[in-house]
Amino acid sequence: MKQADSNFLPASATEIQDRAAQTLLQQVRRQTVEVCTDFGEVNIPTAFACMGPESIPIPQLTSPMLCLPGFDSSLLEYRYLLPILAVQQKCWVLDWYGCGFTAYCPRLSVHPVHIRQHLLTVISRWIGQPVVLIGASLGGAVALDFAMHHPECVRSLVVIDSVGFSGHFPLGPSCPLAILEMGADWLCLRKQTALAAATALSLPSTVIEPLRCSQLHQEMPGWKATITTFCQSGGYADLGPRITDVSHPTLVMWGVSDDVLGTGDALRFRQTISNSQLVWVSQAGHAPHIDQPHIVAKHLLAFTTEVS
Repeated sequence: MKQADSNFLPASATEIQDRAAQTLLQQVRRQTVEVCTDFGEVNIPTAFACMGPESIPIPQLTSPMLCLPGFDSSLLEYRYLLPILAVQQKCWVLDWYGCGFTAYCPRLSVHPVHIRQHLLTVISRWIGQPVVLIGASLGGAVALDFAMHHPECVRSLVVIDSVGFSGHFPLGPSCPLAILEMGADWLCLRKQTALAAATALSLPSTVIEPLRCSQLHQEMPGWKATITTFCQSGGYADLGPRITDVSHPTLVMWGVSDDVLGTGDALRFRQTISNSQLVWVSQAGHAPHIDQPHIVAKHLLAFTTEVS
């Protein structure tokens, strides 16, 4: 890998006080990958972080872990989970194309095909071996889709409160661009308003810091375009009927209080993926890796050892 850039984060990153977020932001780098697409070779500056123990026993029992964030999110959502996993395991976290701090390229729409091509390039050129692919929310759909198209690159799968049966954008391709842009503006305004209100009311840091972390990536150039072009693609609307084709060992983790997707899809994943197991995470909502990182890490490490 060439020397990675570390000077791409928005200036407001310095305002984040959450220690776990500060630590991860210090680890984050951005490196350009040359992705082969139907439009030719496209250079995508890609945000990532890599952590792990200084020495790993040989032979290593499990493959490296690669964590993928969800929709309108960033690798910061793994700020609590990653340090726990990295004590025992080499872990990567990646902002897939159209996500977080990875740059948007105007000549390449944010489409599942391009997301897949980008992820394949990163795994092949940077990691160089099959991974335990972990996806949360929309990142789960990214992981499932990738594993079905490139099974040789994936050792096992972990999906956390995952999109797949629901949570996609079937009306996106027919929706006027102006409406999609208004939707993106609303996503941004909602978080900005919540942060402004929390700050004005002097609410505790446990409220303010998650808001700061969740909206930092929205200040990146091209953020609105990533949202609108992804919605125009229809997202992973065709994924549901294909999930039965998933053959990798799969761990489904689900927060019992998920108020975004509900809990019904957890059982559908378990029933549809033949080689799967389901773990419910108590006292957790749509993001158990944020709400209960130690419990999630315990199950992740046990699963990867079991299927190695």
